[in-house]
Parts: sequence; structure tokens; C-alpha cells
Amino acid sequence: MSAPGTGPNKLKVQPPSPPDSRWTLSAICFALAAMTFAVFGQTLTHGFVDYDDLEYVVENPMVNQGLSLRGIAWAFTHLYAANWHPLTWISHMLDCQLYGLHAGGHHLTNVALHTAAVIALFLVLREMTGALWRSAFVAAVFAIHPLRVESVAWVAERKDVLSGFFFMLTVGAYVRYARRPWSPWRYGLVVLFFAAGLMSKPMLVTLPVVLLLLDYWPLQRKETRRRLVMEKLPLLAMSAAVCVATLFAQSNAISSDGSFSVPYRLGNALTACAIYLGQMVWPLDLSVLYPFPHHGQPPWEVALSAVLLAGFFAITIWQRRKQPWLLAGWLWYLVMLLPVLGIIQVGVQAHADRYTYLPQIGIYVALTWLVAEWGIGRMALGILMAGVLAVLMACAWQQAATWQNNETLWTYALACDPNNDFAEDNVGMVMMHTGRLDAAIACFQQELQIMPDSPLAHNNLANALLKAGDVDDAIMHGQRAVELIPQDAEAWGNLGNALFRKGKVDEAVADFHKALQLKPASAMAHNNLGAIFLQRGALDEAMAEFQKALQLKPLLAEAHYNFAKALVQKGSPDKALPHFEQAVKIDPADPRYLNDLAWLLATSSQASLRQGSKADQLARIANNLAGGKSPDFLATLAASCAEAGQFDDARRHAKEAIAIAQMAGETNLIQRISGELRLYEAGRPFHQP
Repeated sequence: MSAPGTGPNKLKVQPPSPPDSRWTLSAICFALAAMTFAVFGQTLTHGFVDYDDLEYVVENPMVNQGLSLRGIAWAFTHLYAANWHPLTWISHMLDCQLYGLHAGGHHLTNVALHTAAVIALFLVLREMTGALWRSAFVAAVFAIHPLRVESVAWVAERKDVLSGFFFMLTVGAYVRYARRPWSPWRYGLVVLFFAAGLMSKPMLVTLPVVLLLLDYWPLQRKETRRRLVMEKLPLLAMSAAVCVATLFAQSNAISSDGSFSVPYRLGNALTACAIYLGQMVWPLDLSVLYPFPHHGQPPWEVALSAVLLAGFFAITIWQRRKQPWLLAGWLWYLVMLLPVLGIIQVGVQAHADRYTYLPQIGIYVALTWLVAEWGIGRMALGILMAGVLAVLMACAWQQAATWQNNETLWTYALACDPNNDFAEDNVGMVMMHTGRLDAAIACFQQELQIMPDSPLAHNNLANALLKAGDVDDAIMHGQRAVELIPQDAEAWGNLGNALFRKGKVDEAVADFHKALQLKPASAMAHNNLGAIFLQRGALDEAMAEFQKALQLKPLLAEAHYNFAKALVQKGSPDKALPHFEQAVKIDPADPRYLNDLAWLLATSSQASLRQGSKADQLARIANNLAGGKSPDFLATLAASCAEAGQFDDARRHAKEAIAIAQMAGETNLIQRISGELRLYEAGRPFHQP
């Protein structure tokens, strides 16, 4: 390939952008913003999802407290969640400062940043190429393609839209630098925007190479190759530094157990490049997670992908003089994908929709310029463009709707691929958190059918079985989980919890200490250890453990619940009330939380805490969730009815509780409820002494 601007086949230098009307430019920008909001505006009513959103924002104490100098310093000096992207952390902090933990505000920021990137892409493309409507179409496809949904609708993927915005600013600054006499200020602006992009997401490390491609087309710069490369060296040095920082940050997330061999990773990289092209033209069945095949991609898929990619590359080389945008766009695509192709495997995904956020712009440009050169009439071309955008908008709107909450997200992923063990696991977690234990157990069992030796499946199945009261099977699966992954603190803690429920207190304590040894900052381990102290009546020690748990994980419902019980025993029901309420707010499907809150509101010795109607409402929900056959829950319902003045219902539920307790031979419980029943028969509620 000849150097840009040299040789007999010298490319025609692109003239400056035509003087388009300000009204035309404004109208196009407005239309792009409207299209973007039409697709993604619905996310403002979506919540956080339990897939990095909690770890990144909701449960991150350095982020959820809002913007502060201490937080800014932390963002620049700490590695967290296998990432170093300080500007992304700061943007999350600013959202928490403005919106608290109201998810709609966080989604609004994502949509706004994406919209800004879309408009900037249009303006930069027009500035580089002088093509108004082609640039507008590329920006529109970038704005509303279904593959953009993951980057925009997922709060934790803020790094995509933020880095994308700085990517556009960097390219825009570079165009002004390249087309005017050399200036340290203009070059400094390129460096500044590029640094901001790298500090938003390290995927921008390939941007200096993209700038070299833009030198070839559309900028068609006349400088020598040496000059063009030399001016990129400071940017390449910045990229190298960020690569080192990223490898260090993600060292714990990089697969090193041999499960992803080099041939598997290279084969997957080739296949992913082809898959993204297929998804671009057929964007259906897009999932939040595509698991890496356990035995690698099928050889025929790898071979077909290699042939396809080689064929495209050959065509772009062949047409490089007549249609230089094909080569520039194709290499843009491949170069920007390189950091996320899994050659160094991080995580368990084979590929991901979010990885196409910036790379596919190169393909959009190449195809748009190619079609525009076919000589199609203006009206026919306009109809074609409108049809493509309408279809993409409809598909993207539907795709964005799947991100409404955890259940919609993971059930759709499972519908896309019934053999997706991670989707099965997450659906099971949704079922468990919403009290549908039978469905949760079925999901985890199905996950084990797909992956028999999955420690995650064994661990979660153990939890679900324990909640369902099947302690023996819970212990069996808990033991299998720690056998498969003995370094997992959570698995040890959950096994200890099951042994504790079985009455094997000493074994449980040993498991909790093992969990804390592996992970001193394990909130659940501190909570479980506190539960043992609580059972033994060591209230001060128990409360200290619960406080440690809540400091580490403020939204741990079980810790709030246990802390509240300790406070009641300590004689401080007024201080216990907000912790019971917080537990219910975090996990409204756990009948224990509802039941104990209702009991406090119905029977508290402090008249100011009693709320009969609310207690009655909570107790009925708890009783229904528990199946209506628990004497404890029925006794709470009876006390709540009495406090609400419904003594006929109170007597009926108390008698039903006594009957069930008699069948179980629970003498102490029978005596307690019988004493409460005598008060209801006398038309008086029961209050704690």
C-alpha cells in the first residue's frame, strides 16, 4: 500500500466540510437525540440489576456515599472489582451525589452520555469526510443498534458510554490538530481527551492505531509514514502504561487454570469476530452472557470464521485504492476488537455485545460509504435507510426492555440459550430471593445437569435447600461446593450456616473461621459468626459481628435482621425497628423478616412502636409465604389481628396455631400461645412485658 498522498495512485485530498446550514445540523442532532431517547428512555424506569451494579455502585461504600475528595483519591489510587478506571468511578460517585441510589438517575446519565457520543460521532464524521447524510446515518445506526443496549441499559457498563464520549472528543480534537498547522495546544488537547478515555475504560488503548487509519482515510494526510507514527508515540506510551495497569488489576480475573487453552482462545477470537458481524445484520437472541464453550468452539466454526475474515480482508486490500474506506473501516473493526477477543481470557464469556460499542463503527462507515457508491437513487436510498433504522429501533427497544430487572434479564437470557448455565443460576437466584424456593431448587438442579461439577450451582442449591428446610441435602451440596473450590470463603460460610441449623455448632464455628481466614472482609461470615454468639446469649459479641457485617455490606438483609433481634433482646426495640424494616425492604420475600417485624409492631412494650393495621398486613403476607402451616407465623398473625381490633380472627388463628403445635408436640409453644389466646378471648391484645 502506498504511503498516503504519494505515488501514481495518489488519493484525492478530501476538501473541507461544506458549509451546511446550522439549522440542518441542529435538526439532525435533535433527530439523533430523539431516536436515542425513544429506544433508551424506558431505562429511566428500570432498576439496578444484580450483575455488577451492586458491586460497582449500590454496595460500594466509596461510591454510594457520593462525591468527595477522599472518594476521588480512592478512585485514582485503588484497584477495585478487577478494574482501574478512575473517571468511571467518579461519574458513579457524582450520580450517587445527585440521585442517591435511585436507579433512574443513574440510567439517565448513561443515556445522556450515549446521546452525546452519538451526536459527537456525527459531527466528527462530517468534519472528516464532508458527507452530511452518510455521517448522519452512521451515527443513527450507532445510536440505536440492538448491540448498543448492553452498554447503555446496564448501569455498571458506564465505562462504555463514558469512554465512548471521550473517544469521540479525542478523534474530533485530532482532526482539528491534523488539518491545521502544528500546535502544542491542539496536540495537548488530543492527549488530554485520550487520557480521559483511558481512565474511563482501558479498551481505548488501540485508539492511536485508529488515528493512523484515519490518517490514511478520510484525512489523507501528506506527511511521511515516519512522521505519522512518531507523533503517535506519546499516545502509544500512554496505552502501554494502561495495559500494564489493567493486567495488574485483572490478574485475579484472568483464567489461569488451563480451562481456556491457547488454541481454544485463538479459535474463540476468530469466531467472535465473525459472530459480531452476524449479530450486526441479524440482531436477535442477544444475551447478557454467552458462556465460553467448555471444549472450545467447534473446529468447523473456527475454520469457517477464518475463511470469512480472510475473504473480507482480501476484498478490502484489493479495493484499497478505489474504495479506501473499506480497508480503513475493516481495520478499525479488527484493531479495536483486539483487546477484548479473549486472547488473554478475563471472565467466562466467549464474547459480549458491549465489546462492539466502538469497533463496529468502522463497519458502519465502510458499508454506508459502499452502498452510497452504488448509484441508488436518492429516494430509494432514503427509503432503504429509513427502513433499516425503523427495524433496528424496534429490535433495540424490545432488547432494552429485557433489562428492566433481574428476572426479565436472566429469563430472557435463558430463553435465548436453554443450556446457559450462568443464566440458569441467575434465574435460580431470582426465584430464591422472591420466595419461589421450589422453582429456585429446580433451576439449580438443572444447572447441575448442564455443569455437574459447578461449585456455584452446589453452593446456591445448598442455600435454597436450607431455606426450604432440607438441612441434610443442604449440607451435602455445601460440602461438595467446598470440595470443588476450597478457597471460596462464601462456600465455607454457607456450609457453616447449614451445620449451624443442624445443631453442629462447633463445626459451624470452624467453617465460619475458615471463611474469615480466606476472606477477612466477608460480611456473611461475620453475620453467621454473630448468629452463633446470639444463640449463646453473648449479645455484645453478636452485635459487634453484625455491625462488622453491615459495615462491609450495608445491604445484607440477614445482618440487619439478626442485629434487630439482638437489639430486641438487649431491650432496645426502638433501635431494632429500622433494622427489621431495612431487612424487609432489601428482601421482601423472606417470611422471617416480615413475621418478626409484624410481631414487634403488634406486641412491643413501647406503645409508640405499635401499628396494628401494618402488623396485620405484614403478618398475613408472611404467613402466606410460609405456607400457612407454621404455628409461630400463625401466632404472629393472631397477635397482629388482636392489635388491629380483629379479635375473632385473632382467636381463630391462635387456635389453629395451637392445633398445629399439638401435632408437632411443641409443649412450650402450646403454653405460650394458649396464654395469648386467653387475652384475645377477653378482648385484649397481647403486649410484651
